[in-house]
Amino acid sequence: MTSLGEDGRRIRRLAGLEATFTTARARAVSLSPRDLAALVAEGAVEELSRGVYRRTDAAETAHADLLAVCLRAPRAVVCGESALALHELIDDIPAAVHIAVPRGSTRPTISYPPTVVAQYTPATFDLGIERFEAAPGETIPVYDAARSVVDAMRHRARIGESLALSALSRYLRRGRPGDVAALRRTAHDLGALSLIHPTVEAMLA
Repeated sequence: MTSLGEDGRRIRRLAGLEATFTTARARAVSLSPRDLAALVAEGAVEELSRGVYRRTDAAETAHADLLAVCLRAPRAVVCGESALALHELIDDIPAAVHIAVPRGSTRPTISYPPTVVAQYTPATFDLGIERFEAAPGETIPVYDAARSVVDAMRHRARIGESLALSALSRYLRRGRPGDVAALRRTAHDLGALSLIHPTVEAMLA
């Protein structure tokens, strides 16, 4: 039977952790796997993915899956349909978390949440990365809107041409200063300007 003293010890140590944390971070504040299991049973934390937990007293978020995947794959960047959804350029809710890692690096294997891993060339991997606040005080790396749209057009055979064109159209309709220039600059840097330019001109005509 668990003593009240043990319960208090776990809760005190839990209070010193971030809202979303890994087993390694828990170990750093002397919370063992057995302690974590007890905290889950008590309803103080929930396990988001293997080795990733979130305190139940943390602010609610619709992006717990993204937080979990990014903690399990710290070199990854949210990309593809997941990035388009974060930028509100598509209405679809992706069935999996889409992430990219540099080609040649270890490919993360994550069964839950369902995760799709792409490998991008190291030369342009860092292009267009920004931080998205997935929960108060918690950010994750994601490709910006321009990079996400260009990638969608480049990979439209995989994600679907209608989705890629819809994302591009919505991006252009936002009408934000600098958007078109950013799109063209990103397409140029990714060697996709000849692909993007005619479509953009037709949509803007």
